[in-house]
Amino acid sequence: MSVHSKLYEGKAKILYTTDNPEVLLADFKDDATAFNAQKRGSILDKGRINCSISSQLFKKLEANGIRTHFIDSPAPNQMRVKAVKILPLEVVIRNIAAGSLSQQTGLPVGTVLKQPLVEFYYKNDQLGDPLLTSDRLLLLELATAEQVDVIKNLALQINEFLRRFWQQCGITLVDFKLEFGLDSQQQILLADEISPDTCRLWDTAETDPNRRVMDKDRFRRDLGNVEDAYQEVLQRVLQTVDTQN
Repeated sequence: MSVHSKLYEGKAKILYTTDNPEVLLADFKDDATAFNAQKRGSILDKGRINCSISSQLFKKLEANGIRTHFIDSPAPNQMRVKAVKILPLEVVIRNIAAGSLSQQTGLPVGTVLKQPLVEFYYKNDQLGDPLLTSDRLLLLELATAEQVDVIKNLALQINEFLRRFWQQCGITLVDFKLEFGLDSQQQILLADEISPDTCRLWDTAETDPNRRVMDKDRFRRDLGNVEDAYQEVLQRVLQTVDTQN
């Protein structure tokens, strides 16, 4: 596979075209951002760690019937993916109150939700990625009603699988973000990544509200030991995968 030109550079990845128009190469970066890129920094080996975690989880999801854009990982920080048209939606699934949900509703951080909450946000940095109502989503024609139903069902299936997987890692899945895209046949595929950048992860055995954090909140909130937390998540994922195999 030969790599051609840079197609797109985002906050966490660079996408390159290849000699196959249906295949792209994603290069995961060590750059770290928070608060819509108002806070910037770097996390040592983040690209390699997030690519490795995402690759393992995509393979597991594929094996459980969830279609993703993942093809393979030719290098530790690179992923070959199917070319998709990303829908301008960030799909957030919440199992426990934290972050903006607590800030906007007054629910105490750590409140276990009676059922998973699926939220849609407009993927638009200039507007600050606002929370969408279903009517606004359809008004803006960001997706069709049928696509929204499919995505919500997929999100709940993915959440059910990931909750169990992270639990086996000794990690609590608080909430996480997903992105979806359309392939050349207009089929909806899970895209982007699943990593400590996109998931809020707590060490199940730890009760201290700061020490339990194993995700990008350590960077957002200046908690320190960011690299160690990411590396620990990767090691637990690899150990769990090895055990399952």
